[in-house]
Amino acid sequence: MNPAFRFGTVGTPKSAPKKPGGSVGAILRLRELGLDALELGWVRAVRVSEKTCAAIKAAAAEHDVALSVHAPYFINLNADDEEWPKSRQRLMDAAYYGYLAGATDIVFHPGSYFGRPPAEVLPKAIARLEGVAAELRDRGVEVTLRPETMGKSAVIGSVEDTLALSQAVPGVAPCLDFAHLHARPGDGSMNSYDEWARVLEAYGNALGDDALQRLHIHLSGIEYGPKGERNHLKFAEADLDVLAIFHALKDFGAAGRILCESPVLEEDALLLKQWWEELTT
Repeated sequence: MNPAFRFGTVGTPKSAPKKPGGSVGAILRLRELGLDALELGWVRAVRVSEKTCAAIKAAAAEHDVALSVHAPYFINLNADDEEWPKSRQRLMDAAYYGYLAGATDIVFHPGSYFGRPPAEVLPKAIARLEGVAAELRDRGVEVTLRPETMGKSAVIGSVEDTLALSQAVPGVAPCLDFAHLHARPGDGSMNSYDEWARVLEAYGNALGDDALQRLHIHLSGIEYGPKGERNHLKFAEADLDVLAIFHALKDFGAAGRILCESPVLEEDALLLKQWWEELTT
């Protein structure tokens, strides 16, 4: 038996009906389609009540759909001292309400270098993330904070950055966005089996081989230029070699969740599930 991945979407599937709507409707529709993971797309702000969170949690438990949260985009571990409290609150809210909704993982964009070298920026980012993680633990909010690998070289989010944050802070692990990692160099590299194998090897070396059993992955096609990511694309319109990624994941015995961020969310999520099953059965 090959290791299991759950497949789903980042955000509500396009084909979800108007009623019951919202995240509960998204859960029901994903289950109808044979998918079993949902990342709640709270990317603009966290505007959800505790009552709504309880309904989301109940629906996800009943239908066996694993939940995560994509926190608001406006989080920056390297923000200036005036802006940081607002960034911090967005991450705290995503984690607190996500936990109430039954989410186990909170994905967030780590922020900008502001033109400084990563080695100068990471100590501040680590210290701030440590403070967030410690407060969440104190409040009994048991989630994994997942800094995402990012698609532009000007922002925090290389594999090395996300592994450094994860090694330094308990309760932190990367969100591996393979499309972003392909786009980040801006030259079409990071698209081969050998390159992905090196990423997974580094991941296992940094966080332990058992961490490869709990991967949290974003996948989509991607358009990029010399400065990196431009837009997410359908797989059919993109040059990302998904099978090279899947072969590497299979060979490393990886497991976890794969969430689709393509413009045709559930269509491409079902394609991913199909490709994985064809490779591993």
